[in-house]
Amino acid sequence: MQSAALHASPLHFMPPANLARTATPAPLKTQCSTCHLKDLCLPCGLTVSDVERLDGLRFARRRVKEGDALYREGEKFQFIYAVRSGTFKSHMALKDGREQVTAFQMAGELLGLDGLASGKHASSAVALEDAEICAIPYANLSELASASPDLQHVLSRLMSREIVREHSLMMLLGSMNAEERLAAFLLNLSQRMKARGYSPTEFHLRMSRAEIGSYLGMKLETVSRTFSAFQHQRLLEVDKRHVRISDLDGLTRVFETRVQ
Repeated sequence: MQSAALHASPLHFMPPANLARTATPAPLKTQCSTCHLKDLCLPCGLTVSDVERLDGLRFARRRVKEGDALYREGEKFQFIYAVRSGTFKSHMALKDGREQVTAFQMAGELLGLDGLASGKHASSAVALEDAEICAIPYANLSELASASPDLQHVLSRLMSREIVREHSLMMLLGSMNAEERLAAFLLNLSQRMKARGYSPTEFHLRMSRAEIGSYLGMKLETVSRTFSAFQHQRLLEVDKRHVRISDLDGLTRVFETRVQ
């Protein structure tokens, strides 16, 4: 039995900090119907006719350099962003000035849904490596969805996925010890890599130990110590940010001892 934590969603030019303030966006060269990520991204589950309608929308396609913000907390919500390549982190600023990482997004996943509730982004999104995104105007998408029950269902599913992700994070932070948290995080990455056609047992972490700790509610020292413990148990081989899961079943058992 596996928890929702494993399925939440738990891998140029300088763009402006807020894409909403750019000039009229150029049309995408690659349409949703022909995109290699269509089975993971917004078109997933849509009929051919609805995907063709998506092709008719003007999506901006932009590159975001490592360390640059796609949008910042408090900025006006106008777009949903689909990650074409690269990795992002979402984070919020705490009152004491610290950063709380709330999510990591990779190719085929969406950013910006946190702005739906209030019309302003509740978090910031920063590229952890050079990345590329599609900017989907929410007003146009919403108008299109009003004439398509299937597309309305897809939008509802996307919002539901955000709720599941929040629930999963709360479970990680509230009911698991350090080993269970890190095991759940690595298993989640493994599943997401596999869904994209990459190795589920060997990958490069784009996020730092400190960022992992912020996301999992662990101190940096605890993250490093837990990685070392997994290596000692022969569950992982770690070389800086490169991880090889040498015992996937064993790592799964670490997580399932709590959720069974």
